[in-house]
Amino acid sequence: MRRRSIIRPVFVAVLGVSFALPLRAVTAQSAVRSTVKPSASAASGLQTVVLAGGCFWGVEAVFEHVKGVRSVVSGYAGGTVVNPDYETVSSGRTGHAEAVRVTFDPAVVPFDTLLSVFFSVAHDPTQLNRQGPDVGTQYRSAVFASTPEQQQATSAYIARLSAAKTYRRPIVTQVASSVPFYDAEGYHQNYLYSHTTQPYIVYNDLPKLDALKKQFPALWEATNGK
Repeated sequence: MRRRSIIRPVFVAVLGVSFALPLRAVTAQSAVRSTVKPSASAASGLQTVVLAGGCFWGVEAVFEHVKGVRSVVSGYAGGTVVNPDYETVSSGRTGHAEAVRVTFDPAVVPFDTLLSVFFSVAHDPTQLNRQGPDVGTQYRSAVFASTPEQQQATSAYIARLSAAKTYRRPIVTQVASSVPFYDAEGYHQNYLYSHTTQPYIVYNDLPKLDALKKQFPALWEATNGK
């Protein structure tokens, strides 16, 4: 198990080239900490889901550009320690995964479409307890559903991908119900756009944004002019 630092050395970033998009595209068209927020707002019609797919920097950036997504927050989910921090989560001892809380409007972007983005461009769901150069349970693939319907839809979606043999290797994504979510430290939020020349970002995360543009052009939405 390897601990990840904020400034990743170049040789680690180069290893990150091993990250590969799925073999066949899936068809679809602060330092202030907080615990889990309400999963949905009856007044607004918005819903939330927590997605874990390796380092949260790239996953956050992908969903920030999906039309119909209202907010994305990087944080920690699925562990046993209350109010964890980056260093302890990175040690792999808290049981948390780096994750993002996605708040979206299902009238604009259906949940299945979010799953398509998650499984096709945001991460590789066949890598067990790792993503590219990052190794450990804190980088596992997981969907923490906020409703029973989301959990059922995710299991059904994975079953369809498996039946279609979309990947050469089995999908290892954990599907679970809602768990406490803790916002990551402020310097992790919108990290990608403050570090676009960092080798780790260049090799591991910017290609995900390119893949989103190419595979889901109708979903792409510029964020703050980017």
